[in-house]
Amino acid sequence: MEVPPMSAVVRLHTDRGEVLGVNVCAIAMDDAIATLERWISEGCREYVCVTDVHAVMECRRDPLLRKIYNEAGMVTPDGVPVVYFLRLIGKKRTQRVYGPDLMREMTAVSGRRGYRQFYYGGDVGVAEKLKEALVGFVPGLQVAGTFCPPFRKMTPAEDRAAVDAINAARPHIVWVGLGAPKQERWMAEHLGRIDAPVMIGVGAAFDFLSGTKRQAPQWMQRHALEWLFRLCSEPRRLWRRYAYIVPGFAFLAVGELMRRAIRPSEDAPSGSPSWK
Repeated sequence: MEVPPMSAVVRLHTDRGEVLGVNVCAIAMDDAIATLERWISEGCREYVCVTDVHAVMECRRDPLLRKIYNEAGMVTPDGVPVVYFLRLIGKKRTQRVYGPDLMREMTAVSGRRGYRQFYYGGDVGVAEKLKEALVGFVPGLQVAGTFCPPFRKMTPAEDRAAVDAINAARPHIVWVGLGAPKQERWMAEHLGRIDAPVMIGVGAAFDFLSGTKRQAPQWMQRHALEWLFRLCSEPRRLWRRYAYIVPGFAFLAVGELMRRAIRPSEDAPSGSPSWK
C-alpha cells in the first residue's frame, strides 16, 4: 500500500476542548466516520484514541501518555462525563463517539466501501470470534486477518513478525483491542511502521461485539453509569480503578469548571489546529 508523504496529505481541522489536559475532539459520530473515510482515501497514517474518564485520569498521571493522546489524529469523546464536560466549556455540538458504536458504524461503512479490517488484540480466540460475529452481521465485510499477541511483552523479532503480517494483509483499518493505555502506546509506537491508513484503539469493544462480555444497558450508558455496570460485572479487576477515577475526575472537573468560570479569558481559543 503506497502512502504519500505526510506533507502531501490535506488535513482536516476542527474544534477540540481540553478535558483536564487531554485535547478531545468536539465531534459527533458522523464527523468521526467522515474523517476516517478521508484518511483512507488519502492514504494517511493516523491513529485514533477513544477517551473516557479512565483515559483522562491515566493521562494526568503520565505525561508521556498524555502526549500520545494529544498527538493522535483524532481523540473521540467516548465517555458521557467527557461529553458533558465539553458541552459545559462551550463545545455544545459534542456528541458521544463510543468505541463499540464507532466500531459498529465504521464496520457497516466498510462492508459497503470494501475497506479491509484487521483485528489486533483481545484474549485468546476473541479476535476470531469478533471476525465471525461481524462478518455475519455486515454483508460484504472483508477481514484481512486477526492477531492475538501474548500477554507478556513481545520480543523485537515477534513484534517485527506481527507488523509484517499486518502489512502483508494490506488492511485499511487496524482495530486494536489491547485495553487502555496499552493500546494507545502500541499505536503510537507503531505509527509509520503499520502501513494501514488508520489504527483505532477500541479496547473492550472486542469483547462486547464478539459476545464475550455483556454491555451495560442503554439507560445506564445514557446516564453515565456504565462504569457501575462494569464494576458489578468484574469487581475484583475494576474496583481499585473506579475507586480512584470516578471521585477523582468529579473533583477535578468541578474545580476546573469553577476556574474557567472565574477566569474565562484564559480559555480563549488559541487558533491552533486540533483534529487532523
